[in-house]
Amino acid sequence: MIPTVAPAPADADQAGSTTPAAEPARSAGKAAITKFSRHRLFTSPGAVAGLTWLAVLVTASLTAPLWLPFKTEDQDFTAVLSGPTAAHWLGTDELGRDILSRIFAAAAGTLGTSMLTVIVGVGLGTILAMLAAGAGERTEGVISRVTEIMMSLPGTVIILAVIGAVGTNIPVVMAILGILMSAGIYRVILGQAKSLQSQLYVDAAKVDGVGPLRISLRHVLPGLANTIVVQAALIFAVGMLIQAGLAFIGFGPPIPQPSWGGMIQGASQHVYDSPWMMVPTGAVLALTVLSANAIGNALGKAPNAAAPHLPSAAARRQRTKAVAAIAAAAPAPATGDTAPTGTLSVRNLSVGVDSAGAGNGVRLVTDVSFEVQPGTVLGLVGESGCGKTMTALSLLGLLPSGVSVTGGQILWNGMSLAAVADRDMEAVRGREIALISQEPMRALDPMFTVGYQLTATIRRLRGMGRAEARQEAQGLLEKVGIVDAARILKTYPHQISGGMAQRVAIALALSGQPKLLVADEPTTALDVTVQAEILSLLRTLVKDTGMSVVMVTHDLGVVADICDQVAVMYAGQVVENGRTQAVLDHPRHPYTLALLAADPHANHADDMPERLATISGQVPQSKDWPTGCRFAARCQFAGSACMEPVPLLHSGTGEGLVRCVKADQLAVEGMDWLATDVPAARTLQVTPRQNPPTRSSIVEKDPA
Repeated sequence: MIPTVAPAPADADQAGSTTPAAEPARSAGKAAITKFSRHRLFTSPGAVAGLTWLAVLVTASLTAPLWLPFKTEDQDFTAVLSGPTAAHWLGTDELGRDILSRIFAAAAGTLGTSMLTVIVGVGLGTILAMLAAGAGERTEGVISRVTEIMMSLPGTVIILAVIGAVGTNIPVVMAILGILMSAGIYRVILGQAKSLQSQLYVDAAKVDGVGPLRISLRHVLPGLANTIVVQAALIFAVGMLIQAGLAFIGFGPPIPQPSWGGMIQGASQHVYDSPWMMVPTGAVLALTVLSANAIGNALGKAPNAAAPHLPSAAARRQRTKAVAAIAAAAPAPATGDTAPTGTLSVRNLSVGVDSAGAGNGVRLVTDVSFEVQPGTVLGLVGESGCGKTMTALSLLGLLPSGVSVTGGQILWNGMSLAAVADRDMEAVRGREIALISQEPMRALDPMFTVGYQLTATIRRLRGMGRAEARQEAQGLLEKVGIVDAARILKTYPHQISGGMAQRVAIALALSGQPKLLVADEPTTALDVTVQAEILSLLRTLVKDTGMSVVMVTHDLGVVADICDQVAVMYAGQVVENGRTQAVLDHPRHPYTLALLAADPHANHADDMPERLATISGQVPQSKDWPTGCRFAARCQFAGSACMEPVPLLHSGTGEGLVRCVKADQLAVEGMDWLATDVPAARTLQVTPRQNPPTRSSIVEKDPA
């Protein structure tokens, strides 16, 4: 073996070819405007329309004396009960007063007093809920009893009594209304506040000595923001309607001061001889209520609510058109190009983000090809961000919203899954191809018992009766190594351990007797002992049932233990593919070489290096992929030849495939990946003692 070469410097032919040209720096003001424009309030058309309407209404009302064509008390007896005219755009009432002027003159007062109800009701209810959630059961009991008494009081009677005592003082009346509504808001927010108080980060803040007030303001209140906004929008709308109702029955602002409710009451008296009078004021009131609700809906959404994991109905329809285009563009299979039943063949698969139509966005996976024979296990290996999970999810048609297959073929039993509509995919998903997720709680519903979920799945996929399905569910649990299966069927997912939950998730995936199992890092969250048991279970299932497995993992030990073939992925591409033993014993691609050099389990005890190798840098984002070799910027062997696109080709006389122009040269010369040198500052000199170590210095271990 020749001496290991040092990392290649970034020479002139390499610089500037692996990274795109830097974009011009944006000014701080423009960046702030861009960030503000992307706020969820401005991404909802309804919220934008509602915000525009309220802004126009408030501005027009506050500036009414400057532009209104008539004063609110001016009467035109020549145009009584008239419809829209050039002089009176919205017509006149029974006294000849201009409806447009009266509507906008009353808007500011109506909106202002409704906002007073929101401030009092939502503010008081939130404060009481946070106090009750953080102060203990005794304080919560007292506050809850008081709010229950408030909720039992007849609100209408109390408001009328207040009007009788203080007169038609609308701000006071609306403040009293806010106090009465705060009891209901308190009940809504209390449950969520108590849930937030029990979170681990709140316990950590208490351990750090943070006071109750600061915990409530810094940790609990932000979690209540969505609920508070929704309740505020609801109370704002209710306040306007109640205020209009009070004015309708004669408890509004004193005459001749205009109010929306009073105008609606006057219009109701002429609904037969002048029905138009009801339209302007009623439409303005309805639009204002709808605007408040639209703004509340937009602000009340969680930040990720606009991007659910599974696509919406509209996205599925667009995806159907996209897969139809893929099916039309896919080449017809050659004569004799038929695979045995149960063979998965992925050919030049590409997955991308949808932008202005499917397939026009950033590519996440490009030209991925591999084949899985019946009864074999394929491992997809690579760092986080290499496209392993996206590739696995595309096999089942479970790509997240906004992501779709943009090219290539996924052949399964003579059918191209990449060109199958979502409705047709339901016949494959679960019955022929099943998924085991990394986190078992994603597959298990905490609201139902394990037995109910297994039984329901078996009945849906196999069409069995209830008793037969329950017996089959118990048999599945026993097959995955659960001894007390009858008891586990009666438990809820949160009552079992992580390893047991993963076994249940595997049993759930086996409910439809699939021929292919897609396992997305099923052992990552488990301890070493349980991990070994799960791998042994999967190995036994493959041997006994003859099904095949696609194993997504970043653990080369798992690959060596269970996989027959391995496909190493980097930056959305397969860089090396072949039989597991050949790839691990004689890696051809520098990335595979680096992964093995950085794995302590891949080195024997007698030749364990003093320091494990590292791979400088990180996986580039999909928008920053270079046109040449995507690993070149991190590769110790990169040169000018790596700046051109590299295809996936056969390597020498081996059966595997590799995407590297220097693969044969590295194999012949036997080069190894060079461990990163330890800086001199990290080397600690020590004085030898009675039993001195063989080395004169101790190298500090990297905490990473």
